[in-house]
Amino acid sequence: MIGCNKKEEVGAMAVRVIIDRKVKKGKATELSKLLRELRSKAMPAKGYISGETLRSLDDPQNYVVITTWQSVDNWKTWEKDRERKKIQTRIEKLMSRPTKARIYVYA
Repeated sequence: MIGCNKKEEVGAMAVRVIIDRKVKKGKATELSKLLRELRSKAMPAKGYISGETLRSLDDPQNYVVITTWQSVDNWKTWEKDRERKKIQTRIEKLMSRPTKARIYVYA
């Protein structure tokens, strides 16, 4: 993009957000329910493209959620959404460590 600085460029391109969670033993069923609820709220959000949830074979308590958004700005808007925050607060209570989210751009 000629004439754009890097921050503007990233804000306008598709991104993937990788969210890493480690659930407490015995809480996986409750987590799965909340993740489905979160996804159903995300799907109509502006800029949402897709999402998938993966569970580690080596460490079944570890979950990774990968979402694709049209832009960083779309993700940041969703990240601040009131309903999302309420569900995320419930999710955090099931975690054995804090949730980690990272934004990636296509290289």
